Amino acid sequence: MSITDTRPVEENSPSAPPIAGARSRRGRRLYPLAVRLHFYAGIFVAPFILIAALTGALYAIAPTIEGFVSRDLLRVDTTGPDQGLSAQVGAAVATRPDLTLVAVAPAPSDGETTRVLFNDPTLGDSERLSVFVDPHTAQPVGESVVYGSGGALPLRTWLSELHRSLHLGEPGRLYSELAASWLWVIALFGLVLWVHRVRKRKSRRSAQWLVKPDLSQTRRRKMNWHGAIGVWILPVVLLLSATGMTWSTYAGENVTKLREELSWTTPAVTVAKSGDAAAPSDHRSAGHTAPAPVDPAARIAQLDRVYEVARANGITQGAEIAVPATPDEAFAIKELRLPGTFTIDALAVDGETGTVTDRLAFADWPLMAKLTSWGIAFHMGLLFGLINQLLLLAIMLGLVTVIVLGYRMWWQRRPVRKSALPVPPRRGVLRRTSLWITVPMVAAAVAVGWFVPLIGVSLVVFLLIDVALGLAARTDKV
Repeated sequence: MSITDTRPVEENSPSAPPIAGARSRRGRRLYPLAVRLHFYAGIFVAPFILIAALTGALYAIAPTIEGFVSRDLLRVDTTGPDQGLSAQVGAAVATRPDLTLVAVAPAPSDGETTRVLFNDPTLGDSERLSVFVDPHTAQPVGESVVYGSGGALPLRTWLSELHRSLHLGEPGRLYSELAASWLWVIALFGLVLWVHRVRKRKSRRSAQWLVKPDLSQTRRRKMNWHGAIGVWILPVVLLLSATGMTWSTYAGENVTKLREELSWTTPAVTVAKSGDAAAPSDHRSAGHTAPAPVDPAARIAQLDRVYEVARANGITQGAEIAVPATPDEAFAIKELRLPGTFTIDALAVDGETGTVTDRLAFADWPLMAKLTSWGIAFHMGLLFGLINQLLLLAIMLGLVTVIVLGYRMWWQRRPVRKSALPVPPRRGVLRRTSLWITVPMVAAAVAVGWFVPLIGVSLVVFLLIDVALGLAARTDKV
């Protein structure tokens, strides 16, 4: 998957491999185009991908780091039976009577704390204040700001924001979107180039060199490691690129619209007791405009019944219980995205009667909503727990290696006498290619550029640079 092989492959060159048939001639004509695009994208976009890979490596192991650094909040050493959920929540509310109770996440397993979540108007979007309670003693052990549906603590939130925007705000998100948008393009074009190179070898067992670096080629060891490692990490890189774009600003908006049009959005239980359509059950969890409960003490007292009903109806893993803000709403109980969990079931329970008013099993989600949920959990390092995090760390280090090797080869092959930078592969490929190939290719580029705007904008920039270089070369000849 080289970004450095800039040597032109002339059609009549005696060193060119023998080509037979129209199909091979088309491939020979398109190969320089693939090299050219891989060259420009690699030179100008790879730095952004490198930063995303380095920050992504830290983000991949953030859950484990968080568990170690914040152990005093997340875990307790006490033993014995759990106190009632209402007692735990009551103790937390007593420490923060100035804030509005919005949700509670009971301790998912022995030795872990219960999170009691409050709406704090001084916090940012998707942030809540959590009081951590020892479930065995019903005593608060501390409090912290948590972020998002995953309840990330400040350290993991900081690493997440570093990966997403380098802490530069909305403008900084363009870096990560550019990296996610181009990563799959560079990777796939690199695969095409690597397969082409391997097929040129005369060895009958040349296919093995797709995944095994040929160390016998002393002058091409960097190239072979570059290509082989690229093949190893390719499947996960494509998944990370796809899931990364769902969080982006411009491409993410188009992805959201597409999911809505195709009914691929994540469903939610209805919390209205009347059964009428209502806003998603967790709409108050991340906001700061929910009104105070009519009777907070009554709501807290109902939590024991609600939690018991939820467990009796299959909500047995870690879950969050959203406390209703108005009398005509039910409690919404939704399983959390925790390490090693693959389903997210949800219920709505009337706190006064203990009646289940709505039910949503993960099995009833649309297929694409399931795949999106799994992909996001994998991207966050939560789907398979520690194994998931270590795999992502290895993939990110592999991606860093591929990029560094690519730039190393690019620098070593620069034409020192003529220029400090390598010359791009030969131009004019599209002019010599059949319209049956050119037209669909251009149409595909326009479609991708519209759906993923940063690809479209950067393609135009690459074209302008290419035209400028071409004009400069003609001027030098004259």
